[in-house]
Amino acid sequence: MYIRFIISVLVLIAIIILNNFLKTNQYFEYEITNTIYHILTIAISSWVLIEIVKIFKRRLLRKYDISDEDNLKSRKLHTQINILEKVIISIIIITSIGLILISIESIRKIGVGLFASAGVVGIIIGLSAQKIFGALLAGVQIAITQPFRVDDAVVVENEWGWIEEINLTYVVVRLWDKRRLVLPATYFLEKPFQNWTRTTADIIGSVFLYTDYTISFDALRTELTRILENCDLWDKKVNVLQVTDSKASSVEIRILVSAKNSPTAWDLRVHVREKMIEFIQQNYPESLPKTRVMIHESDYPEYLHSHN
Repeated sequence: MYIRFIISVLVLIAIIILNNFLKTNQYFEYEITNTIYHILTIAISSWVLIEIVKIFKRRLLRKYDISDEDNLKSRKLHTQINILEKVIISIIIITSIGLILISIESIRKIGVGLFASAGVVGIIIGLSAQKIFGALLAGVQIAITQPFRVDDAVVVENEWGWIEEINLTYVVVRLWDKRRLVLPATYFLEKPFQNWTRTTADIIGSVFLYTDYTISFDALRTELTRILENCDLWDKKVNVLQVTDSKASSVEIRILVSAKNSPTAWDLRVHVREKMIEFIQQNYPESLPKTRVMIHESDYPEYLHSHN
């Protein structure tokens, strides 16, 4: 865990010792070695700072495991710390590049211009990089406001999945079939999306059945309760069966059940749908959806007489 940090510190110490040696050695030109020394010192110092940031992040997040069942606080902290780490590392890298440019006499103006960010060049760069800076600001805004967090279940672009990565400029969504959907950070600030775990992971799932008018609703409710009580996927909170619509040839029955999270809710819905259909097939086969045609003797007397 600390190997890279130790290596970077040792390299920095070695560079300092080597520079002191070269200063006192008459066979080397100090002007050249001094420039190289500054560049290497800045680069390795940046490496050390980045490793310190990563070590601090790992130590801080060690106590917050997002694999726990109740992980809302952990996911909040992981989201904030991960984006904060990327912001700090970006600042360290940009600052290092600017300091390196300043240390080189021939291109010192470039280094100064990098920090100044003003004037005609700054305006041109600002206009050309407007989308980049907008994406960076969107990433920071997501970290502060947290419309979603790492491992949140979301529906984006008609796709369902989990937030896998939150970067400064883009967000990676792991879809239910293991595909990855990569979206710019600005997308989540400009377009609506569904977050199924914003405040809690538990969710209500629905199952629709279509039967004939002759079905017994009380028998369906009794069977639904029996199915749920013998299923570990149910969280024992919501158990509802309602007739939500009636059509010419069938009635629409909606079942509401609850589970601890969205993947479990999906499995529970599939299980309930299958068992309820089996129950209707075995106990009320005459109540499956059907189309009725009624023929009166007064309408077709010759047809009915010929078949008697």
